[in-house]
Amino acid sequence: QVQLVESGGGLVQPGGSLKLSCAASGFTFRNLPMSWFRQAPGKERELVASITSLGATRNYADSVKGRFIISRDNAKNMMYLQMNSLKPEDTAVYYCKVFLAREYWGQGTQVTVSS
Repeated sequence: QVQLVESGGGLVQPGGSLKLSCAASGFTFRNLPMSWFRQAPGKERELVASITSLGATRNYADSVKGRFIISRDNAKNMMYLQMNSLKPEDTAVYYCKVFLAREYWGQGTQVTVSS
């Protein structure tokens, strides 16, 4: 079955960096685009970044453009989100998502940006 497992979240000071990972299994990872979403308390889940199956095209929310980098390793069935220059407003639970007949989500990883 399709499984997505995020890791790498934690507490970081403003201006710091974190790298999130998403381990995928149960489907042919290299064939599908992937995306990162986040949900802050009291807010709707929002798209952060997406990447096509071979990584040729990457798109970012305006709020993270220039600070976050999405990438993937199809040999390892892994997707990543490098987050730099983190701000308190980046605090959220981060999820990876794939669409395969329907949406599949991981359990999320908490990112807290605070001094």
